[in-house]
Amino acid sequence: MSSILERSFKVLEHLAPHPEGKALSSLASELDMPLSATHRLLAELVRCGYVRQDHSQGNYMLTIKLVSLGLSHLSATGVVDIAQPLLDRLAVESGELVRLAVVDGDELTFVAKAQGAVRGLRYDPDMGLSVNLSCSSAGHAWLSTMSDEEALALVSRQGFGQPEDYGPNAPTTVKELLAYLRTARQQGFSTIVEVFAPAMAAMAAPIRRGNGTVLGVVTIAGPLVRLTPERMQALGPALLDTTHDLAMASGGSALLRKRG
Repeated sequence: MSSILERSFKVLEHLAPHPEGKALSSLASELDMPLSATHRLLAELVRCGYVRQDHSQGNYMLTIKLVSLGLSHLSATGVVDIAQPLLDRLAVESGELVRLAVVDGDELTFVAKAQGAVRGLRYDPDMGLSVNLSCSSAGHAWLSTMSDEEALALVSRQGFGQPEDYGPNAPTTVKELLAYLRTARQQGFSTIVEVFAPAMAAMAAPIRRGNGTVLGVVTIAGPLVRLTPERMQALGPALLDTTHDLAMASGGSALLRKRG
């Protein structure tokens, strides 16, 4: 049986992608929890300030308290202060969305971004989310720094993403994934086309300390109509320069320093 703490986190995670909130009955049904237990958990989360109830409709929704905690943590680590100028520089050069993800145990989590697109299509997915390793340029870049065995063990724990949830070229077999990783190792950075999402392309490179420790990855992502395979190859040197500069500056961030 799940602990109260585990069930509380499940409620918070389930509410996160629903800014309009969820009804008590929907939450209980979707989480397969008794209605009375779900109501008690929500009451405690409301009391603690992490959830509020919209009295006009009765839905429960997250407050910004969790966001505030996350932003306070990032501010204290110094990672955004160090990374932002470098991300801004790469965003201007690429004209696309640039993001930084940091290694957190067995996961990558996006923590900072810079938008380089000033007109036309703008790609800007949610921040603060864990990265799907098999279906993202960030995941491929990180996995490419490991042995095949280590990479596959990590993906097996998370599971392969499916094309219906990502892009039509999302790898669903070991053979397909390893082909992406081999290319990333040869280039020094990963490239994907319609893997994370239809009509989208992305590239990423790992941030490595001098001892080989991978601190995170930097990604460039945008519409395929602009971010073509040829354009990604041309941006490779600028991406690698950014990850090199971040690795050199990582000693100024507690979040990155402790991963070294």
